[in-house]
Amino acid sequence: MFAIGDFARHGRVSIRMLRHYDAIGLLRPAHVDPATGYRHYTAAQLARLNRIIALKDLGFTLHQVHEIIDGTLSSGELRGMLRLRRAELAASVAEATARLVQVEARLRAIESEGHMPTNDVVLKSVPAVRVAALTATAASYQPEDIGPVIGPLYDELCRRLETAGVTPTGPGIAWYEDAPEGRITVHAGMTVSVAPGAGDFEVRDLPAVGQAATIVHRGSMDAVVPTGQALARWIDGNGFRSAGYPREVTLECPEDRDRWVTELQAPVTAA
Repeated sequence: MFAIGDFARHGRVSIRMLRHYDAIGLLRPAHVDPATGYRHYTAAQLARLNRIIALKDLGFTLHQVHEIIDGTLSSGELRGMLRLRRAELAASVAEATARLVQVEARLRAIESEGHMPTNDVVLKSVPAVRVAALTATAASYQPEDIGPVIGPLYDELCRRLETAGVTPTGPGIAWYEDAPEGRITVHAGMTVSVAPGAGDFEVRDLPAVGQAATIVHRGSMDAVVPTGQALARWIDGNGFRSAGYPREVTLECPEDRDRWVTELQAPVTAA
């Protein structure tokens, strides 16, 4: 048998943790000296300890770990718990990945400070266009707030267009407006040539823009910050002022979001 200190070292856990597991009945010592109260464990108990640590690292509570290890859960209940935890971990990974993309975008924006784009920005007029659209509200204009709103909007819009038998005639166009309390109204549109009332979506004509400073962003829209700020520096440095949120015209949208091509069209007026 191992004394508690030796068992803790072999199990790579703390003595305090072993005492806690003993107190709650999760891992009892194989023997307790009646005279000294010293706890002793066997090598075979390392297997139970490993299962406890593994399940705990998966995010299960100690109460749940107790039920799983002691077999008080049915196989169906256990599968359900594991599937739920898998979904939670997948969501956490996706959230962390998106946050990493945004951090990298901010770093690129910092690194590009002081560099004025030259050939990247084109000043042009944008013609009026008819779109089918759905609308929702985001908490802010930050990519982490826009992304979770506009993605599902486009998924639903495409589904409704297909149901209505409407085929888009041009690119997707997203545009934004201020909403109360600092929120943002998000419009997800697809270029169409149908009349209003053609389906379960809004059909509207976006007005022409007399002057728009435009720049092409390549990559996920989660990483659009450096491109948007480069456009803002060009506007400020060339005698213009912004006249609203840029439209986002999706030129290419393959399955790999890092290969997307999007044109930002910022309406401008003379400063």
